[in-house]
Amino acid sequence: PLVAKIRQHVFDWRNQGYPGASATSVALLRWWFETEHLLENADGSLSSFQYYFAQREAVETVIWLHDVKQARDKFDLLRFDASGSVSSGMFSEDWPRYVLKMATGSGKTKVLSLLIAWSFFHKLYEADSTLSRNFLVIAPNIIVLDRLRTDFDGLKIFFNDPVLPDNGHEGRNWRDDFQLTLHIQDDVRITREVGNIFLTNI
Repeated sequence: PLVAKIRQHVFDWRNQGYPGASATSVALLRWWFETEHLLENADGSLSSFQYYFAQREAVETVIWLHDVKQARDKFDLLRFDASGSVSSGMFSEDWPRYVLKMATGSGKTKVLSLLIAWSFFHKLYEADSTLSRNFLVIAPNIIVLDRLRTDFDGLKIFFNDPVLPDNGHEGRNWRDDFQLTLHIQDDVRITREVGNIFLTNI
């Protein structure tokens, strides 16, 4: 019941050039969706890479809710209910819960990688950020966990895809500053106060 209203807001916000978003968010959105990316193929040739529109819209929606509408709890989110059938009593938690419903094969892992990077850099570069540089990723079963492990092992997804802007983009050293350690299930390596991804399953 919240989706249609939010999609229209995000559509208008995108067309206006992301007003109201933090400088970090705008820099990342421009890098991901408005910059040409050439990726090397197995034969050494280059091909253009572009995120699917559904992936773009999903990422933009979370950033719009957080940065522009400052939706920090269920009460803020319920303002977008167009049905009148949702109430705050249905949700016991006080923390913000942004849910993305995406079809199989639509690229949820890519969206996840973009939002992890966004949260990391937002916390690092924005003085008043309430986001985090520590992440817990929970897969529903072993099969999905193994797929995630393939993408996240060695932090490949962040470097093989154009997730991290080049150093110097908008005056920041993105690649140098992106310091994360991956911990898979019980293989917990040296943990620091910030900069950890814990990947596990239920």
